[in-house]
Amino acid sequence: MAAMVIYPLILCAFGLAVLIAYLVLIPSKYKGPPAGSGGSGVSVHVLVLGDIGRSPRMTYHALSIAKHGGKVNLIGYLETAPHPDVLSGPNITIAPLPTPPRRPSSIPFILFAPFKVLSQVYHLTHLLAYALPPAQWILVQNPPSIPTLAIASLICRLRGSKLMIDWHNYGWTILAGTRGANHPLVSISKLYECYFGRHGASHLTVTHAMARQLRQPPYSIAQPMLAVHDRPAAIFQPISPVASTSTSTRHAILNRVIAPENADLIPRILDHSVRLVVSSTSWTPDEDFSILLDALTQYATSSSVPFLVIITGKGPQKAHYLARIASLTKAGRLPNVRIATAFLPFPDYAALLACADLGICLHMSSSGVDLPMKVVDMFGAGLPVAAYSGYESFGELVREGENGCGFETAEELAGILGRLLGGEGGSGSGSGSGRAELEVLRRGAVREGSRRWDEEWDRTVGRVMGFTS
Repeated sequence: MAAMVIYPLILCAFGLAVLIAYLVLIPSKYKGPPAGSGGSGVSVHVLVLGDIGRSPRMTYHALSIAKHGGKVNLIGYLETAPHPDVLSGPNITIAPLPTPPRRPSSIPFILFAPFKVLSQVYHLTHLLAYALPPAQWILVQNPPSIPTLAIASLICRLRGSKLMIDWHNYGWTILAGTRGANHPLVSISKLYECYFGRHGASHLTVTHAMARQLRQPPYSIAQPMLAVHDRPAAIFQPISPVASTSTSTRHAILNRVIAPENADLIPRILDHSVRLVVSSTSWTPDEDFSILLDALTQYATSSSVPFLVIITGKGPQKAHYLARIASLTKAGRLPNVRIATAFLPFPDYAALLACADLGICLHMSSSGVDLPMKVVDMFGAGLPVAAYSGYESFGELVREGENGCGFETAEELAGILGRLLGGEGGSGSGSGSGRAELEVLRRGAVREGSRRWDEEWDRTVGRVMGFTS
């Protein structure tokens, strides 16, 4: 008799526990925008498993959604200051992720990686499933693909959201660049990315070449896909060509952004007797700064025109290259060349680009079909570019002789520097022919940069999300 009473009670208690767990643990579902709310009823989680302050494209997505009245939760790490408009925007809420644990040098990567991923899985799941309300869309940057694609796919199923994947590159090709193509994690990463990459309801790519590739095996993505080229935000603007306005504006900017140890060069930068060159980087292995350093040493032996080269950004290989720069300088191999590094807020970085004579990009596409955002920003500031050109999609952004020059070796880059900037005499940069070529490239950069992000976004992503028609 006792068993006949106890067992049903146990079953009832178990059933009640399951029901409570279901009600408590299963996240709430998205029920659709309020009737008649239009764009103001669209909610989007914009997710980047990286530093928000160094994720311009996802920042611009958030700003565009908010501009049209949508509600945005911008999710990522808060390591550097985000775009000022993100901080002041009434429709944008930053949902920070805890900074991931850093690998001690004594622990091998293959042992530490699972621990790091588990930490990210926990924090991402808690935030997307419970801490934030359900959203109509989850817009995810890829890469990094692990664990964001799997977690975002699961949350979309549980909460009734739609997944949009913004393909910037491929995670497995980046991993192959640091670990080697035959590393077992590269194969696992590729299988993972190909599988979960098919779970998106919609897809964005940074180039047409990438869109074509994602349609083919091993990705074989069949869902709607749009190529959305990066465009500069409004903060990147050329300086007025009027001589008096240009000089005073450049003087004020240079006083603000150039470090005190190089302030003595400002008057000579203004009269073009010193050339100002800017290169932006994340100091990662997909940008080989030895090409730039070798080019500068070659240039310095053949020209007496001084350079100030400012390299902006932060990242893992910065200390390595700073040591090499110090060694080259000490050995006297960089006569008339000063190299400075800086990490600047958005407004100062945009202003610096507008003041420079030439921008240099060393981005080497691991996939062959992505494009560097830094070149887009340079064009927005009216700055012509010399960029590494050894990949398929290069011509979708940089057109030789129109808005920039391509190179693949240090010798080719040294030739570009000498031709455009290394000539003697006269106001302006380079020799007579070099000045003329640089002016053609500058006008081309201004034309390319005049095509802005809002225009590109409204005709592509805005239509898919229901903001524009």
